[in-house]
Amino acid sequence: MHSVEEALEQIHRGADEILVESELIKKLKKGKPLKIKAGFDPTAPDLHLGHTVLINKLRQFQDLGHEVMFLIGDFTAMIGDPTGKSSTRPPLTRDEVLENAKTYEHQVFKILNAEKTTVLFNSQWMGEMKASDMIQLAAKHTVARMLERDDFSKRYKGGQSISVHEFLYPLVQGYDSVAMKADVELGGTDQKFNLLVGRQLQETYGQDPQICLTMPILEGLDGVQKMSKSLNNYIGITDAPNDMFGKIMSITDELMWRYFELLSFRSLAEIKTFKQQIQQGMNPRDIKFLLAEEIITRFHDADAARNAQNDFIKRFQKGAIPDDLREVTVNTESDELGVAAMLKLAGLTQSTSESFRMIQQGAVKLDSEKVTDKGLALAKGSVVIAQVGKRKFAKISIE
Repeated sequence: MHSVEEALEQIHRGADEILVESELIKKLKKGKPLKIKAGFDPTAPDLHLGHTVLINKLRQFQDLGHEVMFLIGDFTAMIGDPTGKSSTRPPLTRDEVLENAKTYEHQVFKILNAEKTTVLFNSQWMGEMKASDMIQLAAKHTVARMLERDDFSKRYKGGQSISVHEFLYPLVQGYDSVAMKADVELGGTDQKFNLLVGRQLQETYGQDPQICLTMPILEGLDGVQKMSKSLNNYIGITDAPNDMFGKIMSITDELMWRYFELLSFRSLAEIKTFKQQIQQGMNPRDIKFLLAEEIITRFHDADAARNAQNDFIKRFQKGAIPDDLREVTVNTESDELGVAAMLKLAGLTQSTSESFRMIQQGAVKLDSEKVTDKGLALAKGSVVIAQVGKRKFAKISIE
């Protein structure tokens, strides 16, 4: 078993909030494996990397020696989670839930250790609950407390309907923690209210209240909106290796570190070394290669990751860049030169304003990486392959 200090460092990694940390420390000091709960409603057949943020944290708890309970909310999925919704969410049919649940079980064991994971379905206890039992459960929470939840509050104040069954969702999720005797429950930041309901219900039923650990919502490929299939900014864990590789390589250098923190199992010390290497002149693309290789190996295998990288490099070298690449030298009197000015001086744009416009449109790449920061500057002595649009290329040296 790891020391409490080592465990806390791993638990804190990427976490948004731990409620209540002092109680978590007390539980860890007992030296006994804790019951770690995370629930997933099988509302869609396939998971994307955004879903795996919680699953990765579960794996970290497994590696620390704790007992992971992966809850498939087949009962709650038929209610429909109202979290973050501006209107009532349609429930799924029983057949849809069961079909989706099968794929979830298959996919999560690409991350979790199957031998150390207990898979549960909340229909095991909720399906046996009588109407009178449900009424007794509902009596343990108030409407006033429910309306403290942000999405319910906004809908109520805005005159939008809230169905009574939607109030049952947090209660059922909370009761899951009672039935499972959870020590810790994980959830996204949007699930904080539901996690706290579980904590309150456990106290009501005479149990030690669970620790609530919230994880951030992973941004999608655009670096702004949360990863979502509906926004088409996602990386599916069943995506083909080449598609996965290309999508990962398309993220910005800044977003890469967010993905390393939340999706990689490399140590924080190793990630810190990567940052230092880039500061010393290493191409961020090479570090991004390592991220892509790790993720593709996890969901496919090492050979698929190597082949995807080789295919990417071939496309980059033979497809995107013309053989007769024009070489240009531009001069600066300072220690660095803004990218917008560099593109103009190299003849790739007519003016700095056009450069800014092309960057805003996502039409500028340096060494195959899309430029998103209009204020980006390169150091004197830099050599880059610049691309504007689909046909304008130049190898630019800054002197």
